[in-house]
Amino acid sequence: MMGKIYVVGIGPGGRADMTERAFKTLQGADVIVGYKAYITLIEGYFAGKELVSSGMRQEVERCREVLAMAKSGKTVALISSGDSGIYGMAGVMLEVAQGSGIAVEIIPGVTALTAAAAILGAPIMHDFVVISLSDCLTPWELIEKRLEAAGMGDFVVCLYNPKSKTRTTYVEQAEKILLKYRTATTPVGIVLKAGREGQQAQITTLNGMAICDIDMFTVLIIGNSNTVTHEGKMITPRGYTVC
Repeated sequence: MMGKIYVVGIGPGGRADMTERAFKTLQGADVIVGYKAYITLIEGYFAGKELVSSGMRQEVERCREVLAMAKSGKTVALISSGDSGIYGMAGVMLEVAQGSGIAVEIIPGVTALTAAAAILGAPIMHDFVVISLSDCLTPWELIEKRLEAAGMGDFVVCLYNPKSKTRTTYVEQAEKILLKYRTATTPVGIVLKAGREGQQAQITTLNGMAICDIDMFTVLIIGNSNTVTHEGKMITPRGYTVC
């Protein structure tokens, strides 16, 4: 008998921000599989459950292992932080499972973007884009084009994967591109470890964001031309008339 695969977005990592659907899916799985850092985030909630972890950049191999488990009859939950369909495991799992006859169901989760936005106030009330600054799978030249287009379109811009040990200048380059299209005082929210232990948040400006403490666990939300700060919160007006 064939098993089933669930690709589960666990949210930022804490139980409070994990949907009930995601939690119940993980409870009902025979085995939970994921990147080791994400397994560490949730292992305390699933004592006694079989947990299988692997390292970064082993995504395809991880999905093949999940598929083999499901073919053996197991119900397998493959986890991603945030939402599994946003820079997560949903796409690659569906690709690997093509033609296998194994059912794959995607379970959504709270994203890093929405978690960070809630901490900052209401910065994504209008049109926005999400751009990863990681060039591991996307050429930097294409990332630059996307930044240019986002700036030209006056979108609120959320940056994922902004800086790593080897990618130390991409935030500065993103800042230079966006400064072509908006003022230096445009509000920028910077959230580290949104929804996790060690969470930190600050609001700065576009011409100062690159000098802030930023790493791979940081989300940046750069306002559009109408974004303001008020009483320590970022607000991007939707267009309502407020008396």
